[in-house]
Amino acid sequence: MHNNSGKCCGDLTGIRRFMTDKVKILVVDDQMAVAMMMVFLLAQAGYEAQAALSAEKALLLAQTDGFDLITLDVGIPDLDGFRLFQKLRQIPHLRETPILFVSGNSSIENQQCALDLGAADFIEKPFDTQDFLSRILSLIEETATA
Repeated sequence: MHNNSGKCCGDLTGIRRFMTDKVKILVVDDQMAVAMMMVFLLAQAGYEAQAALSAEKALLLAQTDGFDLITLDVGIPDLDGFRLFQKLRQIPHLRETPILFVSGNSSIENQQCALDLGAADFIEKPFDTQDFLSRILSLIEETATA
């Protein structure tokens, strides 16, 4: 996932300067390469990111750790992303945590379902790295000022 400049992540200094504390992000995607790439991008931008490759692992991490934002794929084999979203919302300390879908399965129906459930955003894969990071930053800033 490269931007048009040919650099992997572009200039991240603008994103870093808005951050005072490490923001914790949980990345849930069943494809290891995609999850690791997202964790890498988020770490390069100054976030503390963890990956879960299954719904079971995501729920375990979510119950024991506090996250400031969660990204979900729609197509998770052991529990689809929509059901996982609902289970995450049942965890008291995550009820207000922004959850956004990042998925290659971006049909209008899936996007609408995600938004109807209360997702903060829906990003289509493959995505532009700068757009991805900008949207993450926007959600973090919205949460910080709410």
